[in-house]
Amino acid sequence: MKKGVIYLIPSVISPDTATQVLPPQILEAVKGTRFFLAETIRESRRFISSLKLNIDISTLQFEQVNKDTSASETEKYLAPALKGENIGVLSDAGCPGVADPGAEVARIAHKLGLRVVPLVGPSSLLLALMASGMNGQSFAFNGYLPIDMKEAAQKINQFEKASRNQHQTQLFIETPYRSDRTLGVLIKNLHPDTLLCVAKDITGTKEYIKTMPVSQWKKQKITIGKEPTIFLFLAS
Repeated sequence: MKKGVIYLIPSVISPDTATQVLPPQILEAVKGTRFFLAETIRESRRFISSLKLNIDISTLQFEQVNKDTSASETEKYLAPALKGENIGVLSDAGCPGVADPGAEVARIAHKLGLRVVPLVGPSSLLLALMASGMNGQSFAFNGYLPIDMKEAAQKINQFEKASRNQHQTQLFIETPYRSDRTLGVLIKNLHPDTLLCVAKDITGTKEYIKTMPVSQWKKQKITIGKEPTIFLFLAS
């Protein structure tokens, strides 16, 4: 029996941008798929509905896969693909498998001998890196900084040293309601000559991407607000 395909389906990273950022291949993949593994089922239902593909959402089957999902559960959710059904993997925003539980789905799919197909779509990390003017040949994504201020300062110093020694761009994400706090911590602890980029609401109506030395950021009065934001720095 021919096995199904596991499609890694990017979703929008800013509301009402599907027509600008999603290629036709994504729409075709969604239309040809009945089974979906979602980071959050509610968000995935909303995303598919927003595509206006005349799909009866009630006919689709969703399973939630997040950081707490066990490998055995994920393997069970992939069972339809072993019987020939295509399965779509959806993140709440951006590309599944990048800073997302979809990576575990892809790993187990490979273990089961299933074909994993990544589809083209918006990635806030890559878009921020592209626009930052920083080193795109060598970069590291470090996820979230620690919440504790002292621990965050230690991590920033550690990553800045690596950036300086390896000429490597360092990338971070943050929960939107802590974005302003994170910017303050970075400005306080980075060397004045280190380049810092703030990239918020990428592809959205409030998009703001700016790269300057930390010494210049200290002179700025910027409020990010509760917008999804990527932070990048490159030490000289």
